[in-house]
Amino acid sequence: MNTNSFQLRHIGPRIKEQDQMLQTIGVESLSQLIYETIPDDIRLEKELDLAPAMSEYEYLNHINKLGAKNKVFKSYIGLGYHEAILPSVIQRNILENPGWYTAYTPYQAEIAQGRLEALLNYQTMICDLTGMELANASLLDESTAAAEAMALLFDVRERAQKKANVNKFFVSEEILPQTLSVLQTRAIPIGIELIVGNHEEFDFSEEFFGAIVQYPGKYGQVYDYTSFVAHCNASNIKVAVAADILSLVKLKAPAEFGADVVVGTTQRFGIPLGYGGPHAGYFATKEAYKRSIPGRIIGVTKDVDGGRALRMALQTREQHIKREKATSNICTAQVLLAVMAGMYAVYHGKDGLQYIADRIHTSTTTLAKALNDLGFRQKNSAYFDTILIEAETDKLRPVAEANGINFNYIDKELVSISVNETVGLKEINDIVDCFEQAFNIKDILVTEFTSTDVIPTEVKRATSFLDNEVFNTYQSETEMMRYIKKLERKDLALNHSMISLGSCTMKLNAASEMLPLSNPQWGNIHPFVPLNQAEGYQIMLDNLENQLNVITGFAGTSLQPNSGAQGEFAGLMTIRAYHEANGDTHRNICLIPASAHGTNPASAVMAGMKVVVTKTDERGNIDVEDLRAKAEKHADNLAALMVTYPSTHGVFEKAIKEVTQIIHDNGGQVYMDGANMNAQVGLTNPATIGADVCHLNLHKTFAIPHGGGGPGVGPICVAPQLVPFLPTNPVVATGGENAITAISAAPWGSALVCLISYGYITMLGAEGLTNATKIAILNANYMKERLSGHFSTLYTGEMNRAAHEMILDCRDFKQNGIEVVDIAKRLMDYGFHAPTVSFPVAGTIMVEPTESESVAELDRFCDALISIRKEIADASKENPNNPLKNAPHTQEMLTADEWDLPYSRKQAAFPLEYIADNKFWPSVRRVDDAFGDRNLICSCNPIEDYMEAEA
Repeated sequence: MNTNSFQLRHIGPRIKEQDQMLQTIGVESLSQLIYETIPDDIRLEKELDLAPAMSEYEYLNHINKLGAKNKVFKSYIGLGYHEAILPSVIQRNILENPGWYTAYTPYQAEIAQGRLEALLNYQTMICDLTGMELANASLLDESTAAAEAMALLFDVRERAQKKANVNKFFVSEEILPQTLSVLQTRAIPIGIELIVGNHEEFDFSEEFFGAIVQYPGKYGQVYDYTSFVAHCNASNIKVAVAADILSLVKLKAPAEFGADVVVGTTQRFGIPLGYGGPHAGYFATKEAYKRSIPGRIIGVTKDVDGGRALRMALQTREQHIKREKATSNICTAQVLLAVMAGMYAVYHGKDGLQYIADRIHTSTTTLAKALNDLGFRQKNSAYFDTILIEAETDKLRPVAEANGINFNYIDKELVSISVNETVGLKEINDIVDCFEQAFNIKDILVTEFTSTDVIPTEVKRATSFLDNEVFNTYQSETEMMRYIKKLERKDLALNHSMISLGSCTMKLNAASEMLPLSNPQWGNIHPFVPLNQAEGYQIMLDNLENQLNVITGFAGTSLQPNSGAQGEFAGLMTIRAYHEANGDTHRNICLIPASAHGTNPASAVMAGMKVVVTKTDERGNIDVEDLRAKAEKHADNLAALMVTYPSTHGVFEKAIKEVTQIIHDNGGQVYMDGANMNAQVGLTNPATIGADVCHLNLHKTFAIPHGGGGPGVGPICVAPQLVPFLPTNPVVATGGENAITAISAAPWGSALVCLISYGYITMLGAEGLTNATKIAILNANYMKERLSGHFSTLYTGEMNRAAHEMILDCRDFKQNGIEVVDIAKRLMDYGFHAPTVSFPVAGTIMVEPTESESVAELDRFCDALISIRKEIADASKENPNNPLKNAPHTQEMLTADEWDLPYSRKQAAFPLEYIADNKFWPSVRRVDDAFGDRNLICSCNPIEDYMEAEA
């Protein structure tokens, strides 16, 4: 065995096992299977033009050398990003722990109670600090959270405002520049007119439905918005506040002065800068808007025994239900980062956060006094952590950079300096020295902190926060470590067993891909540093873009979109810009097959397009004639087709090139959803099938861990004609010569985790990537054959092959009184997470094994499903007291003194022999979803609140 081969470590089945699998399938070779799966006319003729694969050892040396090219300065740039201290107990036990970073979104609540509790802590923290009634489980970053706030306020306009088409949204000139750019991107397609100005001069016209202000302002000034918000409320204008989360420890909570929505980022709660991400944006609002809040909310409910349980609340708001009626396409969160930020608050507690905020403020006032003593004017009358200094920046900048320090240079006469929790007297003196050297003035030494507090009484916080027990219990490392472990044990993640989620590709997240994330050479880079300080990042990101170009067959890539949904929106916005550049501003029709992902129609509407749904035939394929008829009918206004390939049904549709040609013949562009790219890499590609743009889920095909529901990364790759329109950033220019405005806050999105995909591609190389795709297809078809006779596969290709995933039809089991959800819950007793349930077809499960699962694991999963199938056969509508209806079975049930069920304890908990060797115990019984929605509790309320709701 070649121990240097990463491919051999990543791919599950051994060579000898592959031969046995092929026999089971009934083909002579892997080449024959691929021939029978993928249409010949879209197969690539050449191997991918990529550098030879590196071994893990070679890659780690390579990435460390690249990291050394980054210059880690002390950055006081601010603008929403601050150096933070990640407590080691959180770094080691969460960030570097596969028990946390390999888990899936907590749709199956019974085996996700740990993550759900961590997110409930996060939501409580956000509600406490903002003063709002309801917070979600995080968004992608501050800027996109602000855009979601604007969309929510637009959606909840009063009937009279909608009738009068009130569409103006006021944006304070104090807003962060990247946030303004994202607001511009999101406003134009849906008909919102942005008016940027001074909030102190706003006229409160009835033409406005909403407004957003920054708190503190972008250069540090703390404003009292009480009067502004009161005037807005009197004029029926709703207000969003973008607030620095740590400043709210010392500043009045936005809810107290009447905010309707509060947004921001929790990056400074212990999350590395990472050249821009990933970081958990936060979103808090009034309970009155709970049906319009974007993203996910974690709520308290009960299980069938009446015990307290947690779950994702209000799940019917998700896009696969609302589709084109959805007001947001966000279907993910930054769960791993939200968990870390919440744990930062748990570990430090109220007293710790107060100490940190006080220290930052004291350091800032100390610095301001020292610079004032040197003769520099500080312009902010009230501030928390950022001062605004009058100084000749042309003289200051070279000296500061020579001393390894970055400030925010506003113009030739103004510089802002944002202080963070890493700053002490040494750092203050280093900053002062830069001014002394640059302007050749007297040398002073700051020897003590000044105790001046420059926050006026009217904006000072007077309300309590973080009084819950969870924030006042785990301040020692021993207790914190045990608390994190206690939660981890309640969650089933990829480090326990296969997670066979169709469309979600839960593959190995290799340790060598993950290790560089802990390196400060990669973690401590501010996204707005000069490019020459991020040389390692620039090389890595450029290499990754080129690799993705080769893999997709396209000409250009933008890494900025920081989720798959953001990638969909970005791809459609580039198409929109392309049509506008050609004078085709009227092209606004987007064709979407009925089988498409639910985010597709939501993204199209957000991009200002009108959705026209096309039919699928009895085999689940696109109805080509229906598509042709609708493309021709709308030829004058056709903007795009959104297509998933292989299809959402797990099939390589043979007519795909005909489909894309129909769109091009009628003046449209083709957007390919990259959710199923794991069946394409190295064998075919989006360019070959005739697409013009695709997004790629780096958290699926390219190995970024799902992190319990995020981070996700969704870059777009485009054909030559769309390259000029790739998105830019207002602070650090990116994208094409005719770039659209920003899609997300940071120039390269979640740059830190792009290291993972870069490692995945670099260590696999062309051969490894192609073999990974082949084995993903092999594993799926092996499982299909093993399950044949027990479960029927709903859709297959023309030669009866699945792609990398398959849909198993469970609808007939209703005659036995069994629903597909019962199968999902029963799988927990067998030690497995359920496949994708009832998507894209109700009453089915969609299974995707990926290439990284061994034959032994595939067999265990198949054995579990076959055993469950026998249990289904024994079930009946008349007698619902059976193992499926009662699943999952907890340890408490099994060890109770009484057992009155008509089957044995062994059948309940150990129905197959392998389970005893590695038993996973669900921590609660089946949760009551309806109860949780009727009694919405989404924070760590006292137990009395929960009991009152139950009564």
